[in-house]
Amino acid sequence: MNTGAKITAFAAALAATFGTAYGVGAAVGPSAAPAKAPAADGHPDHGKETAPTPDAPAPSAPGGLQISDGGHTLALEDPTPASAPGRTALRFSVKDAAGRKVTAFATEHEKEMHFVVASRDLTVFRHLHPVKAADGTWTAETDLPAAGPYRAFADFKPAAPGARALTLGADVSVPGEYAPKPLPAAAPTANTDGYQVRLGGTLDPGKPGELRLTVSRDGKPVTDLEPYLGAYGHLVALREGDLAYLHVHPNEGGPGPDVSFTATAPSAGAYRLFLDFRHDGEVRTAAFTVWAGASGAPVSADGEAEHGAGGHEHG
Repeated sequence: MNTGAKITAFAAALAATFGTAYGVGAAVGPSAAPAKAPAADGHPDHGKETAPTPDAPAPSAPGGLQISDGGHTLALEDPTPASAPGRTALRFSVKDAAGRKVTAFATEHEKEMHFVVASRDLTVFRHLHPVKAADGTWTAETDLPAAGPYRAFADFKPAAPGARALTLGADVSVPGEYAPKPLPAAAPTANTDGYQVRLGGTLDPGKPGELRLTVSRDGKPVTDLEPYLGAYGHLVALREGDLAYLHVHPNEGGPGPDVSFTATAPSAGAYRLFLDFRHDGEVRTAAFTVWAGASGAPVSADGEAEHGAGGHEHG
């Protein structure tokens, strides 16, 4: 299997797709609340953009679209880490401009490295916290349940003075017959492991909007969510197509049943949102399909979430 050739061709196709501009849409949601200011936690909201002004530079590209940025490169040891779907170990490092493995990282939201893997059809999501060796090699054990292309994201901040937080992305491939699934349909509520999560608010292209997620179990609001990564919820958003990465964190509040986020879509289009929350000592993931743009489609969630569609595995 000539993985390098496939990845090169696939990257070229992505570049052509990403070069087509999306339109800019309006607010969505049944009763949009005004956006709250994001928590002042010192972590940048990767992928957030604001409309440029004559005196301001154009906004940067969303996170995860580049394998190299800021003098650092995400280096996967093997972009085809398994011979078939199933359990596998992803090994990687972050290299500096001189090609040396970076060994010192700042702690951001209780971890030095946040590592996310998602299938290209956005039906599989893994939020991992890998283990670092002394030489700067990271190892993340996970399950990739289907053949086909995946995207891996490394979210980190080097400890070097003046370094900024980065989200770098690289392609991963699992051999076998690839049968991509359609983007899950939108629905008002997601169900995961006996919990119900309702999504409301706005996701607007080019401007911040509030996303409100309400967690309940057996018809009763969950008012004792437990902190996870220093907050009561953690949200990752990926754009359909190129998998541009928006990494946002909650506004102040908690411990439930509502968790509020401020997010900005870089363009109109479809997005998948993955909410991580902890309760009764276990982290669960609720997955959502959201449309941002002129269509005015409501912010809503997909139906019953497969247990394998989202996961947390800490090395």
